[in-house]
Amino acid sequence: MAMRISSSSGGHLMRRRGPAGLLLSSRHGPPWTASKPCFSIRRRRSGVALCCSEVGFKIKRRGSKFLEEGEITGLATDNDSGSHDWKAVPEIWRTNAQKFGDRVALVDPYHDPPSKLTYKQLELEILNFAEGLRHIGSLPEEKISLFAENSSRWLVADQGIMATGAINVVRGTKSTDEELLQIYTHSESVGLVVDDPKFLKRLVDSLVPRVKVRFVILLWGDKLDTSKNVGMTNVPLYMYNEITELGRKKRHLLIESLKEGEKIEYEAINPDDVATLMYTSGTSSTPKGVMLTHQNILHQINNLWEIVPCQVGDRFLSMLPSWHAYERASEYFIFTHGIEQVYTNVNFLKRDLKQYQPQYIISVPLVYETLYKSIQKQISASSTAPKLVALMLINISLLYTEARRIYEGKALSKNPKQPPLFICILDWLRARFVAAILFPLHILAKKLLYSKIHSAIGISKAGSSGGGSLPMHIDKFFEAIGVKLQNGYGLTETSPVVAIRRPDCNVPGTVGHPIKHTEIKIVDMETGQLVPNGSTGIVKIRGPQVMKGYYKNKSSTEAALDRDGWFNSGDIGWIAPQHDIGRSRHCGGMLVLEGRAKDTIVLTTGENVEPTEIEKAAMRSTLIHQIIVIGQDQRRLGAIIVPNKDEVISVLHEKKEELTKEKMRNLLYDEVRTWTAGCAFQIGPILFVDEPLTVDNGLMTPTMKIRRDKVTAKYINEIANLYK
Repeated sequence: MAMRISSSSGGHLMRRRGPAGLLLSSRHGPPWTASKPCFSIRRRRSGVALCCSEVGFKIKRRGSKFLEEGEITGLATDNDSGSHDWKAVPEIWRTNAQKFGDRVALVDPYHDPPSKLTYKQLELEILNFAEGLRHIGSLPEEKISLFAENSSRWLVADQGIMATGAINVVRGTKSTDEELLQIYTHSESVGLVVDDPKFLKRLVDSLVPRVKVRFVILLWGDKLDTSKNVGMTNVPLYMYNEITELGRKKRHLLIESLKEGEKIEYEAINPDDVATLMYTSGTSSTPKGVMLTHQNILHQINNLWEIVPCQVGDRFLSMLPSWHAYERASEYFIFTHGIEQVYTNVNFLKRDLKQYQPQYIISVPLVYETLYKSIQKQISASSTAPKLVALMLINISLLYTEARRIYEGKALSKNPKQPPLFICILDWLRARFVAAILFPLHILAKKLLYSKIHSAIGISKAGSSGGGSLPMHIDKFFEAIGVKLQNGYGLTETSPVVAIRRPDCNVPGTVGHPIKHTEIKIVDMETGQLVPNGSTGIVKIRGPQVMKGYYKNKSSTEAALDRDGWFNSGDIGWIAPQHDIGRSRHCGGMLVLEGRAKDTIVLTTGENVEPTEIEKAAMRSTLIHQIIVIGQDQRRLGAIIVPNKDEVISVLHEKKEELTKEKMRNLLYDEVRTWTAGCAFQIGPILFVDEPLTVDNGLMTPTMKIRRDKVTAKYINEIANLYK
């Protein structure tokens, strides 16, 4: 009896998993046949065991030869020099281990047990996890859902899945049950890797009974307690340590078999293979599965250093969810430069900034807004004299940095017409004079005030901001106190970074120039025709980081990607005009964003309003915790506001006014009008709500963006009454 084992010719392919889930082919005769029964298969609880006899076998496996051959087989590869010519994302760990072996790669202090791994240890953990997955039956190109928050084990699981040629489907634990169910089923996942017993219990109650799950891997927690409390009996449950131990043993057996003369034949992971499915946040629609390839992600890894020129030993603080596209690409990139990453979360951020004194932090605007408000609060809590001095020094530094920007040619302008030379000279001289006058006081402020802020927050080199719009007053404040914020732009569909401000040309209000190999153009919102620099339109992007498409969604893919490879971002923006002289001579080609096309509010007057500008202006007030501008199909704009009650009470107390709802309402009305006075459109009626907009109540996405459709739906009756 002849048995077909594997065939690379397509047609009649029968794959059987041998030891550790490997594909086998005969060394005698054609690679896909054996002349007689030559093995027996024994089912075990832990996987499939295969016993070979009489006929030798060539071991076939899908994966990265560069990553695995040295560590799994103990053999040298053709490239042991640490070359950066990677073909798949997991290959970076081989290079990292070779270059930075015993350096600490990551510190995870808040999980049980706390962990600290060197680059060599991290590579071995990834290899063991990958081999453990093969052992329990994971196959190349299968989807495995990784639902967890950022941690050292998240990174190992993520890269372990990729290393087997499988595709991970990532999401956080704060997503709703229905959203997780939709993602799991739509992606056609076969297994689950989850965070902890509490979250697993939630999935067992809501997701597991409704889908097919081949296995579950728990990253953190105790198996005995989990088995008792979770009550999952029909799906194999593996702990993280079980998977890595299975993988370690299987790698040892594999090495032994190779010493006995067996051979490995690799089916390589190709750069164009899908590495991960990342579902969009869905602020106003159903999430779509973005297919990112290894090539997409490698573009980020290979091209971010000129933006973030980190050095070996620099420390990064990680607090964004690791499944967030910005955090994920940044982590892969920084590890290729020998840094040390420390995991933290919002509860420990302030303490960890002071304790670890990171050179860099990568985060979303909300984090910098929180730091800004915390600094302002501490200043306000000071006695009268120190508070007045601090505020005066900050204002002086703001004026100084504004003047410096002008004479350095880094003051943004939308005017396509270049100013006359004579005007430019006068402008330069005036800015130089103002800066010279203010410089001594700015230096004094650095010594008396800003040095204390720096010691509290670290960020000695730069903070990178992405995933949302950075308010201008936050941007300018950190520039004034000497903390460099590099604002960037990108989308999940672009892996994500498209543009970011360079360290030597860090212009507030912009998201910088496109990164290498990236094209950006602005087209008219109605006609789709290219518009000149300085004109507003839809941002379109083309480059090697642009996604392969939306998974099982041809219509959405065709709507987003045209035949020439241009991706329609749906964002509104403009490109700064090129000037050879004057205050904006170094700003040409920078991208400026103004909002989302689908967020545009159309009033019954026919006017189109971009709400983000108004919201950013209002959020400068310490009395406002959250705001969302409304008014679609109305005559005028309105707003939903969540007040910062502590600040409101404090202000009323200072004014010695009675604390009543009417007083609070009037105070907030005045505050909104004051801060939005410079906007083209003004806010009319306001709805004040007590409940904050959070991820937990479904009114924010897991990436901390307000879900406009959900908020307006929740308060639909109140909004209707507001406009009566």
